[in-house]
Amino acid sequence: MTQPLTQDRAHAAIRTALRGFATEADLETLDPGENLREALELDSLDFLTFVERLSGDLGTRIEEADYAKLSTLDSTTEFLLTRG
Repeated sequence: MTQPLTQDRAHAAIRTALRGFATEADLETLDPGENLREALELDSLDFLTFVERLSGDLGTRIEEADYAKLSTLDSTTEFLLTRG
């Protein structure tokens, strides 16, 4: 039986998916409501890589229609938790 996704697990998955685009220090100081693409200067390919890493880590497919829900740390966490 699969355990439900926790907030801590969601945060860890997001940070792991963003490795290479930002340092741990940058991620720690990033405002949870700040736009990820702007703050981390992610272009379209970088963002797609982030989504693919996140999908792979959590074993769930993220549809293109849901990309807007991945705009901030808070919204990405909320999206992942509701998908659970």
